[in-house]
Amino acid sequence: MTITTCIFDAYGTLFDVSAAAREAAEEPGNEALAACWQALAADWRLKQLEYTWLRAVADAHDDFWQVTRDGLDWAMEKHGLEGDRLRTRLMQLYAELSAYPEVPEMLKTLKNAGFKLAILSNGEPKMLQSAMESAGIVDLLDDCLSVENVGVYKPHARVYDMVGDRFGCANDEVLFVSSNGWDAACATGYGFHTAWVNRMGLPVDRMPWTPRHILSDLTTLPELVKTL
Repeated sequence: MTITTCIFDAYGTLFDVSAAAREAAEEPGNEALAACWQALAADWRLKQLEYTWLRAVADAHDDFWQVTRDGLDWAMEKHGLEGDRLRTRLMQLYAELSAYPEVPEMLKTLKNAGFKLAILSNGEPKMLQSAMESAGIVDLLDDCLSVENVGVYKPHARVYDMVGDRFGCANDEVLFVSSNGWDAACATGYGFHTAWVNRMGLPVDRMPWTPRHILSDLTTLPELVKTL
């Protein structure tokens, strides 16, 4: 069967998760952050993901906005950063993340070619809506599916189930795209065609499955879909 539906992870795939720390570091009064923003952004992202996995296995779900705050608090403490003002500003910027430069044109190309397009994300609906509006891509997507509908984080199968439930498509009609190697790998195991956007040039995760395709960014994704 040919691909009919392209599904995208949001954070790190369509939206630049480092943008909040980078932009805050450029603002007056945030000199301490400017000295460590790259490390803080990396630790913030790592803890954010770790907390989703821990909550999933512990059956202690809370929404992604709370998990994002918890990850930021940990990262700020690690790097000796304090203050409600900075914390509030970083969270505000995270709600308004910019898209990677190639994203709008890539989505337009796929939409014009007739593919169904949607986000499937750990994100909470309000924060996803805010990010889509900030990036100007709301009208390019057919839907935005949040794990809040099933109450557990990726890579639980109930999350991937939402795609077929929403679009009525078979697994092998779906191309699932993520910047998280583990997410793309588990989606392969679920039965999707997968593409890992390996922006950082990382090794492939040692898991029972591997992503079917590896890209350095999303520029060539429309060409890839034509070959599947």
